[in-house]
Amino acid sequence: MLISIEQVLSKDEVRQFRTILDGAPWQDGAASGGTLARTVKHNEQVDDSADVAISLGNHLLRTLGAHPLFVSAALPRKIYPPRFNRYASGGGYGAHVDSAIMHVPASAVSVRTDLAATLFLSEPDEYDGGELEIEGAFGGQSVKLAAGDMVLYPASSLHRVAPVRRGARIASFFWIESLVGDEGARATLFDLDQAIQQLTPVLATDDARLLKLTNVYHNLVRRWATT
Repeated sequence: MLISIEQVLSKDEVRQFRTILDGAPWQDGAASGGTLARTVKHNEQVDDSADVAISLGNHLLRTLGAHPLFVSAALPRKIYPPRFNRYASGGGYGAHVDSAIMHVPASAVSVRTDLAATLFLSEPDEYDGGELEIEGAFGGQSVKLAAGDMVLYPASSLHRVAPVRRGARIASFFWIESLVGDEGARATLFDLDQAIQQLTPVLATDDARLLKLTNVYHNLVRRWATT
């Protein structure tokens, strides 16, 4: 299940992020790649321990915690702290799969990577190339969103970032461990929750049909969630 979430950050927030990131300490992104991935990874990243990365990451986490569509789609249990990367001058990231378990630096926390997220911080017309290409059961999908928009997709997917031929592609990326680890179950819950949200404005709050659907949703969460 691939979901695009619009305007996670406002245009003003994007400008603030970009201003701060323009002055951030960038380093070779290959250093954070796995044994295989680092051979095909050609980008720059902000050091995870840098104050700027922590501050911007915390802002993003607070925003996502209050975002209904993100919560509905991800049912987050843990989120790996957001990272920030930049692709320019032909930089790209060849086909790879994310590690199944990621350990948060300087902590005892481990995150099972059920979902991956990319939040775009550059507008599409600022750069050529740089598409996030994701392989799925029904073929490949190419994603290049407006600044402030985010794509959420299974971390188990084979994916790549096409080389950037002009300009710079700046983004935040991170991983989510869901309360519901099974992708099919999570997709079913998302569809059901979206249907309930669409019906809520047009039905009375005590409508028996709405109450029954809500009851089914929460009972399925109880059955499938791990805490």
